[in-house]
Amino acid sequence: MAYSLQPTDSRLTWQGVVELHIAEEWTMPWRIPYEQRALFPGGIEGPASAPAGVRISFITDASSVGGSVVRQGGSAPIDLCIDGGYVETAPLAGQESFLFEGLPAHQKRVELWLPQGGQFRLKSIELSDGARVEAFNDRRPRWITYGSSITQCGAASSPCFTWPGVAARACDFNLTCLGFGGQCHLDPMIARLIRDMEADYISICCGINIQGANSLSPRAFRPAVIGTAQTIREKHPDIPLAFISPIYSPPREENRNNVGFSLQGMRAEVKAAVDALKSCGDDNVHYFSGLDIFGPELNEFLPDQLHPNAEGYKRLGANFVKTVAQTVFAA
Repeated sequence: MAYSLQPTDSRLTWQGVVELHIAEEWTMPWRIPYEQRALFPGGIEGPASAPAGVRISFITDASSVGGSVVRQGGSAPIDLCIDGGYVETAPLAGQESFLFEGLPAHQKRVELWLPQGGQFRLKSIELSDGARVEAFNDRRPRWITYGSSITQCGAASSPCFTWPGVAARACDFNLTCLGFGGQCHLDPMIARLIRDMEADYISICCGINIQGANSLSPRAFRPAVIGTAQTIREKHPDIPLAFISPIYSPPREENRNNVGFSLQGMRAEVKAAVDALKSCGDDNVHYFSGLDIFGPELNEFLPDQLHPNAEGYKRLGANFVKTVAQTVFAA
């Protein structure tokens, strides 16, 4: 007989979530405040309802871990990590449950990495009969990363292997992923959200959605970068804040959009914004060119000339660790 836990059980730690929507039969994680979602741009609600980077963590000696779920959309699976190491992937597309069996019998930290696409509603967690369960008190550094679909990583092979997942596991960070497909436009409500969250490190990958949607002109883009930084600094005055300009995208490098922006121009503007912030006394804001994280040498992993494929996301994550995390986050 399985040992069943409700999603709101205090021994289950939901990580990387902004707000939980608790219904009578299920609990659903959101990456914007669910009760205030009307204050956010309408297009963000869909990607924010997908649990990219969200984990359910606990300590247990269970030999099997499963769950009963309600899934809507998306084909991404669920991943199991034990004590920080990836163990196994289970499919969720069209499924109402998942199960991981044959786990070591000792006390261990279990992390269930939820799918990066589609909605996920948890009805219960099921453990082997007689299992002991304790809450996981996470003292790892808190890292928030904000970006586009390239940060949500729909084409990653599974949740652990999104680039934020690769980087967080390599650095042993407590991740909150604010990657919103098509919706990284430096919106003021997102800046306020990041400002009000606990964080030790923050990274922002900005530009590609703005260039693609013509949503900010050269006149407005640099002030939006600066305004985002200044809003975050209201409650995080000293922590490392990294701005990353767009990664490589051949059709957009030199070709300008309808408001006059190429990716080359956007990189110059992000750097200029960071230089301005530094000149006014912000000593812990940093600029990184997206080309140093995913440049022309990785073009073979860019099948649509915009989004990395599964292998590309792994390489992007490894390059983020070397270029950003091990330089400004570890300083």
